[in-house]
Amino acid sequence: MPARIWEQLTVEEFQQVRQETQTVLLPLGVCEQHGFHMPLSVDMHNAEHICRRGSEDTGCLVAPLLKYAFSGGELPGTINISPQVLGQFLMEIMRELCRNGMINLILVPGHGGTDNLYAIESAADLFLRLNSHWSDRNVAVFKFWEYSPEWMALAEEGDWHAANVETSLMLHWAPEEVRRDRVTVDEPEFLALMRTDQDAYEEREQRIDHPAVVARRFQSPRMKVGVMGWPERALAETGARISEECVAGLVELINKMETL
Repeated sequence: MPARIWEQLTVEEFQQVRQETQTVLLPLGVCEQHGFHMPLSVDMHNAEHICRRGSEDTGCLVAPLLKYAFSGGELPGTINISPQVLGQFLMEIMRELCRNGMINLILVPGHGGTDNLYAIESAADLFLRLNSHWSDRNVAVFKFWEYSPEWMALAEEGDWHAANVETSLMLHWAPEEVRRDRVTVDEPEFLALMRTDQDAYEEREQRIDHPAVVARRFQSPRMKVGVMGWPERALAETGARISEECVAGLVELINKMETL
């Protein structure tokens, strides 16, 4: 069936759909660096497309995409919203989804950065704790990459950000937005480091040597491109397989939540 996109419905159509489903997916994107060969909207694409596919298979609703979040990156074009603001905003959105009759709320982050996920998961936890009058509501945070064996296998090999997996997904979702002739990586030593540890781009500065002093974290000035892996290996077929695995995991979650 066609995906049920919240903002495309009229009031009358929404009232009808609400009688048929009380499950909503909330795609969470971010505007951040994805190398020289892909747009800043990659994580928006991933979250929104996976939600749309999940809706097509189950009939659930897809809430409007949230395009702002916390990247942690600092290259030109990246827009960072503080995790605290993001968490508060998500709680407001969840409140409105519940007010509109939704019982099952599934947050689908497109960006897997540590600080970003912490903000999302904390918001989900606090929303349930602070709204006991909605004790019949169910909230889930669906990290779709964890449900793709192929994605996880490539990550184990050191393929992380803006590399084989994400480029393959973009070749599957929106091939016209991939600039394959612009594939560029950082200098070899730094690239090898990031393939070993995806958080290696981050540096810390502690001006006072004392355990109580908080270190300042910042992106390494060595990072010029921000690719962590092998984007030149990307194939649309790989993206299609990974997409199917992610959507299958989402559909399984939706069905389980709706049978309660």
